[in-house]
Amino acid sequence: MGQVNEKLYMVRAEARGIVNAVARAWQGPGRDRDLLVQSLKAAGAATLAWAVSGWWLKDPVALMAPWVAVVLVQATVYRSLFKGLQQLVAIAVGTLLAAAAEALTGNILISVALVLPVVMLLSNWPRLGDQGIYGPTTALFTLTSAPVSGLTVSHRLLQALLGAAIGIAVNALILPPVHLRNVRENLSGLARGAEGALAGMAEGLARDDWSEETAADWRRLSDRLQQRQASLRSARLWSHESLRLNPGLPWKSRKRLPPLPAESEDQRWGAIVAQIGGITSTMIDIADENRAIPSPDQRALGDYGRLLCDLATACAARADLICLPSAPEDAHTRLEEGLDSVQRRHDDLHKVLCDQRGVSTATTAVLGTLLVQAQNIWHHIAPDTWPRATSRA
Repeated sequence: MGQVNEKLYMVRAEARGIVNAVARAWQGPGRDRDLLVQSLKAAGAATLAWAVSGWWLKDPVALMAPWVAVVLVQATVYRSLFKGLQQLVAIAVGTLLAAAAEALTGNILISVALVLPVVMLLSNWPRLGDQGIYGPTTALFTLTSAPVSGLTVSHRLLQALLGAAIGIAVNALILPPVHLRNVRENLSGLARGAEGALAGMAEGLARDDWSEETAADWRRLSDRLQQRQASLRSARLWSHESLRLNPGLPWKSRKRLPPLPAESEDQRWGAIVAQIGGITSTMIDIADENRAIPSPDQRALGDYGRLLCDLATACAARADLICLPSAPEDAHTRLEEGLDSVQRRHDDLHKVLCDQRGVSTATTAVLGTLLVQAQNIWHHIAPDTWPRATSRA
């Protein structure tokens, strides 16, 4: 009974996910609408290719045209052209080798046994990328779907060329994809995630009963930040590629595109994520019952948690400045106030560490490491014009 309920829950969750994706695509621009547009374009390209090759030209190997067309409606125009060239080479090699083997042996089984090892090796050629697999599949289609002759071979190659032309043309001329919004979304997600991770650790340290399980939750937050950072790198590459060979963006109109956050912001938030990972690792070591490092005083950890809370506030203001199309009017003020609070809290903790009389050796060793990591986050959040802290933990 429990397994049935679990499966029903999974089905409902999947259904809710689909409904929510459809709702987001209907409501406005976003990743879900981009996926919908690309899917409809691919379906339309395949339908058009079949209409030309199968219905109008009545070609006996009309399958090739829609097959190639649907694959070449890629995420960018440049990728459609590049993948199209790779796929045409793979299809040509597979078709010609299959036809040559059949002509020499006159036997389909022997031809398959001779050709497949060769084309499978060629499919791993780096120059063909992920399109190399179309070499062996085309060779199989050539040998098994129809009598092999010079006419069917030429038709197959021409149909592949027709499908490539239709797929590339549909992708380039009908709502050519531009992936600029994903950079801002992923950078915003990374900044908000860093804010959330710092706030979560601050909240946990404010309680005396935080445990190894709490530290494990912080590790999961840190891991999600690293995944978001990888997504940001991918989005930045997609944004650059989507501008290449895009007929929907002549040079004059590119100047009117909404500006993207500078790539230096990727490096800034990537460095912050690395420091958050370091803090998390230290916290896990502190919480470990078989800890290799001594546990600092709870009062000192509580003060450190308040420092992380101030860093989270500064993170939120910094994220508003670089992630929103138009920053709120009070963002600069909030950032200044947050950094002032961070500096005061940092200096107070630094003085505590320097006072050897009231601080245990364990607190000095561990909190010193944590304070350096927090200071690094502070420096990355601060604008270039902000005076750097002169004190060192």
